[in-house]
Amino acid sequence: MTSDIEKSAAQNKGGLAITLGALGVVFGDIGTSPLYAFELVFSNPLYAVSVTRDNVLGILSLFFWSLVLVVTVKYVLFIMRFDNKGEGGIVALMTLLLNKLPKGSVLRRFYVPLGLIGAALFYGDGVITPAISVLSAVEGLETISPALSQYVVPVSLVVLLTLFICQRQGTERISKFFGPVMLVWFIVIAVLGLGKILDHPEVLTAINPFYALTFLANHGTLSFIVLGSVVLCLTGAEALYADMGHFGARPIQRAWILLVFPALVLNYFGQGALLLDDPTATHNPFFRLAPDWALHALVGLATIATVVASQAVISGVFSMTQQLVQLRFLPRLNILHTSVYQTGQIYVPMANWLMAALVVLLVVVFQSSNALGAAYGIAVTGTMLVTDFFAIAVVIHVWRWSRLRAVAGALIFIIVDTLFFSANALKIISGGWFPVALSIVVLLVMATWQRGVKSMTQQEQKLMHGLDDFLHDIESGDYRRSKATSVFLSSDPAVAPSGLVFLANEFQTVAQRVILLNIDIQETPFVRDPGRFCVTDVGQGVYVARFTYGYRDPLDVPGALAQVFPGNDTFNQYHYFANRYVLEASKGDHWSVWRKRLFIFMFRNVVPPYRLFRMPAERVVEFGRRMVL
Repeated sequence: MTSDIEKSAAQNKGGLAITLGALGVVFGDIGTSPLYAFELVFSNPLYAVSVTRDNVLGILSLFFWSLVLVVTVKYVLFIMRFDNKGEGGIVALMTLLLNKLPKGSVLRRFYVPLGLIGAALFYGDGVITPAISVLSAVEGLETISPALSQYVVPVSLVVLLTLFICQRQGTERISKFFGPVMLVWFIVIAVLGLGKILDHPEVLTAINPFYALTFLANHGTLSFIVLGSVVLCLTGAEALYADMGHFGARPIQRAWILLVFPALVLNYFGQGALLLDDPTATHNPFFRLAPDWALHALVGLATIATVVASQAVISGVFSMTQQLVQLRFLPRLNILHTSVYQTGQIYVPMANWLMAALVVLLVVVFQSSNALGAAYGIAVTGTMLVTDFFAIAVVIHVWRWSRLRAVAGALIFIIVDTLFFSANALKIISGGWFPVALSIVVLLVMATWQRGVKSMTQQEQKLMHGLDDFLHDIESGDYRRSKATSVFLSSDPAVAPSGLVFLANEFQTVAQRVILLNIDIQETPFVRDPGRFCVTDVGQGVYVARFTYGYRDPLDVPGALAQVFPGNDTFNQYHYFANRYVLEASKGDHWSVWRKRLFIFMFRNVVPPYRLFRMPAERVVEFGRRMVL
């Protein structure tokens, strides 16, 4: 009996620790939205809502029911039931669906582009989030003293640049503080809101959806436009699903229902009570909830909280980039693991510095969180809409629901997300063009990379030599055998790599042991099958090896070779051979020259295979070959 109690206590302790960790990583973005979301509705210079009792209650009701329907019902209770071996996010949802469809299915031609659109929109969201979050926190200086407003942009830039510079060191050491920081944050914003609610308890009547419906009915076009600001209270909702693989569904659901959701509602309603008390307090209403003596500490806490929120988004971009690289939708990039113990802790230098440059550009151009709010939202709602369509497809193809039942179940979410997306589409001219343009660029890069790889593969096939014929040549005694082990990267086990054939024909020599290595990155996060390293002896000292990895598995080819070829040999005694192509662009082949040049630029800057697969550089030989696209 005692042991059962102790076991239960240990499980509860572990669950609380995971829940605390989820607070720091998952809820940073949505948890800091009270800094700017409610303010933007009433202080937007283009379509501000007048501060009246009915309007305040109507906006609060819209905020409340948006959080209930979109976050609580859609994501927490429904979408989080879809996982790809524990992983969540738009790419995991796409691969979950693709795994259930035949390779030649026509539907794959629709779902793959749709998933890539969702991924591209995620990048647009990821760039804006650090800028608007940190700016909105530092703008608290204006509440302390209007004279400090001139320091908002410089201080924001210093905070953001420091954050990006520190990415190289990884977040393993500081991430343990993320959870406690966000726990304090949610308690503080709940207490701040509750204080004002006690002064004006009538704001609690906004829980009645009648106020939201009345506001929408009475304000016509303005109510539709305002939805573009209301949606900012949902920023970060996709992170609940995307980060499910790090913590599991239960801790995220527990943290949302027991702490995050109540804290957000209390704070938003507190800001509403503040406006009922003082209709002129539309600028920085979040900071005006605090007494003067607490302002300095609150600005500091808000800045730290937004750094945590930004870190979560940056880490999400790194993870998304890694998944797309390993699924071959993006060129091979240099991906560094910053933790010995957690494979999910990675650093992607190219993505980091591109994000840093774009974030700095946003801060310098837009100057304030209100101005950035005009650019924010379209990427968020676009990703939500893509998730809706994937959810429908999953319940049809995986859960085997009827099409009518699936569409009927998701109809309310599609309507809500379509309204939010349409409202944000109106922001295109005033700043929404930025995430749209960035998403288009990302899509163009992915499409160009896929097209170029396909063209190269087609030309490579013309140079290939049948493996059976090559084995016959070895058997006939045409080649001398050197005392060495050669590893050739190969995409087709039935074909002898062109580098192997070239060496044999030019030097009449073949290594005593030849390994034709095929690396297979599957459409699943992790591969734990004991047979993931498969080796076939095809005779004459030639082995065909197939190493299978998930798109989030660390790639360590020398280590794997040491496992499958035990004995006196070590991976340092292997020689690795790979092709290195010199590409040139020409007209024709049904794609434009400028896209070919874009592909060539990307190809020249990809990480060489030996670095990607952790092969020792001093043991690598690359064959140069010219190819015209």
